[in-house]
Amino acid sequence: MSDPTAKAPAAAKAPAAAKAPTVAVVGTGVIGAMTAWRLALRGARVLAFDMYAPGHDRGASAGETRIFRTIYKEGGQYVPLLRRARELWDELERTSGRRVLTGTGCLTVGRPDDPDVRAVLDCAAEYELPHETFDAREMRDRYPQHAVDDDEIGVLDPQGGVLRPEVGVQAALARAAEAGAEILPYHRVREVERHPGGWRVRAGERWFDADWLVLAPGPWAGRTPLLADIPVHAELITACWFAAREPETVAPRAFPVGIRRHVEAGFSFFPCVDGVSVKVIPHHLERPEVDTPDALPRSRDAEFTRAAAEAVRRLLPALVPHPIRIGTYSDGFTPDHNAALGPIPGQDDALVLTGFSGHGYKLAPVFGELAAELVLDGANPRFDISYLDPSRFTASRATTAAAAR
Repeated sequence: MSDPTAKAPAAAKAPAAAKAPTVAVVGTGVIGAMTAWRLALRGARVLAFDMYAPGHDRGASAGETRIFRTIYKEGGQYVPLLRRARELWDELERTSGRRVLTGTGCLTVGRPDDPDVRAVLDCAAEYELPHETFDAREMRDRYPQHAVDDDEIGVLDPQGGVLRPEVGVQAALARAAEAGAEILPYHRVREVERHPGGWRVRAGERWFDADWLVLAPGPWAGRTPLLADIPVHAELITACWFAAREPETVAPRAFPVGIRRHVEAGFSFFPCVDGVSVKVIPHHLERPEVDTPDALPRSRDAEFTRAAAEAVRRLLPALVPHPIRIGTYSDGFTPDHNAALGPIPGQDDALVLTGFSGHGYKLAPVFGELAAELVLDGANPRFDISYLDPSRFTASRATTAAAAR
């Protein structure tokens, strides 16, 4: 029989909850903004720095419109990420009350033997993605806004649409702030240094302490000392807006966003969202490197303008072929046009997300989520992103150097 006077054994103490890490996110373009949002939602203390105001017009998160597409010419390995990205865009809209993504479909136009058109058809077939294919006659009937040659086709991704980049950045940062993140615009990061247990960041006139460092510098990557071994260069992106002859014919409900491939020209095209004009980004014209986005040229010369106008005159008869506005932006490109996303080589508590090479905006929410998983859960994110590992560049250089000896 037990002794009624005996003391009950002391209850086992619950293990102490792990302290939420402080994470310094450098750069609040769309990649940094999404990373801040996903980290803050999971309880991290986030410090998000930007040298300008979020949504500024020097990097890649600007220009009024960006493409969302699920049939991906850049490779089928992105398809699972795009599906998750779409879920996260929907979540951001639902929780922020902001309209970011408008479904328009995404139209690829060109000859069926063009490499990009072929890649779209192959991706749709491999992943059994819904799509429609139109021959030249069907294109003229359905989309008379485009001039097509007899040997061209159109491929419609019905799940595609148009994103509003500045709205997306602002919505993500607002949700991050609601979850406790500290957003610090006009705080140019001037120095980062190691300290016991983490990092010190000097921004503005202050020093900030953090357990983790996440660098999302966009086209400034080449000027970021910790990223010297990651080959990212900045390129000038030029957008031209052309007045619509009849704006209702190029509104989102009638004019899918898309990509045009032609023997004479190539460009991205976007529906009219301002009631006046259609944005066109030429792909076939020179896209020079820029030393730093801080000194971005704000326009292009007459030769560029004439060539862009000629492409529109030839292929987009729904537009007046003279640009009424030109905007310049920049983006960071890697040699293989895949991003660098993962631990900075030689650092176990610092990540880099950069070099998205003109196709990162649509995927930004899932990239931010993956960054949060790498910080908070360790080295096993939910998707295989080994092809984005930043160490592939240092490994490639080491192999090249060994072969040269």
